[in-house]
Amino acid sequence: MFDKVTATAPVLPPKPAARQGKVSIWKYFRLFKKDILSAQPAHLYRAWMAEMRTPFFRSYMCNDPELVDLVLKKRPMDFPKSERIRVGLKPLLGESVFISNGALWEHQRRIIDPAFEGGRLRTIFPAMWDCGVAAVERVQPRADGTPVEIESQTSHVAMDVIFRTLFSVPVENEIAAAAFAAFREHQQAQPVANIAAILPLPRWFPRYHSRAARRTARTIRGLIGQLTSARAKEIADGTAPDDLATKIMTTPDPENGQVFDHDEMVDQVAIFFLAGHETSAAVLAWALYLLALYPEWQEKMAHEAFVAFDPDKIYFSTLSKLRHSRAVFRETMRLYPPVPMYVREAACPETFRERSVKPGSQVILSPWHLHRHERLWDRPDEFDPGRFDTPNGKECLRSAYIPFSAGARVCPGSAFAMAEGTLLLSMLVRAFRFERVEGRDPVPVAHLTVRARDGIHLRLTPRHPPQSNEKVER
Repeated sequence: MFDKVTATAPVLPPKPAARQGKVSIWKYFRLFKKDILSAQPAHLYRAWMAEMRTPFFRSYMCNDPELVDLVLKKRPMDFPKSERIRVGLKPLLGESVFISNGALWEHQRRIIDPAFEGGRLRTIFPAMWDCGVAAVERVQPRADGTPVEIESQTSHVAMDVIFRTLFSVPVENEIAAAAFAAFREHQQAQPVANIAAILPLPRWFPRYHSRAARRTARTIRGLIGQLTSARAKEIADGTAPDDLATKIMTTPDPENGQVFDHDEMVDQVAIFFLAGHETSAAVLAWALYLLALYPEWQEKMAHEAFVAFDPDKIYFSTLSKLRHSRAVFRETMRLYPPVPMYVREAACPETFRERSVKPGSQVILSPWHLHRHERLWDRPDEFDPGRFDTPNGKECLRSAYIPFSAGARVCPGSAFAMAEGTLLLSMLVRAFRFERVEGRDPVPVAHLTVRARDGIHLRLTPRHPPQSNEKVER
């Protein structure tokens, strides 16, 4: 007789519990304000579409890949950014490209997009490398096996990347450090969900924002303004470095010849702070936790990094050798997409899956649910960076994977973010071994981005290069 073999269930990354049962609009709003993800019912992981009716508006969450394609790629101008989301973000972002619509958005993209074209990535790569070196040096004293709150570390290095690539100054620069501190305070003071985002108020009606949110937004914009003014003078004097700020500030709109004025540039830098920093910090922290949870992938990445890196020189071609790191970063964005939901607004009458959608209705695309959809992905809640080499993974990568949005409004810095994440992840894993802290696994919560409710705590110890008798094959 054969011995009975019991299959061991795979270890699954943490996932917030779904809401149980129906709730009133006011109860939903309170849950939503606390955490976007756990406010949603479990059936959204299988539904192609879900409709929510309130006395104030109707919303439609679309998980059907054909609807996602319609909204993001085929007819994006018929589904502009929702005014309800603009309400919460405007104190900091003004009229930045992240929340603008129509002709203004098109004008902004014509100026910003050239700064992130392929060749520019090679130019700013040394700045990313310097950020990684600085991060390793900064974390080194903490790598003694005691728990480290890793989100604060990834937040620091992500902000360093923003300042070095935009303005050629490290985050330790006096103005940069002040902006970093103010931004962290603003994150706590400014929720995305507020009452003005729910009630159908006319555009002219004053919007309420907390005193702390308005104060921190003014502080951040003032500090950005100082950096922008200083750069404008350097450009006029012919002494400006060839970084992203210089490129954006000197690029005219090819259709009308206009360049960004001072306030417009402050708007755009503010969104680089919010989107570029916050999202990169979140994904990098989750990736390090997942590598601690799945040490076999961490060892693969460490070996890859020792093979790929030349410690004495900076080679842009190194990025192409970090296949495991790129796969891990991509899988992390599937499980923990940096922005969990995109909110659009129907500008004209529509029909979604035989339902009439009136103008003004909210159209919600949820990377969180789409990336874990049980009818699309194989083993959707499992961590498997190798899945993108499978037929299912390749198909879903085309139709059900939108961490940077898609179509006309795809994030202009998506290639920048992938390079940043892949490089920094490899540099950190090459330097340190990351281990879980028992009893302190993180709980995902989402406001604007998906973070851990009480932070992500990991144990770090130095990782030593292979000895000569453990030669690494290049």
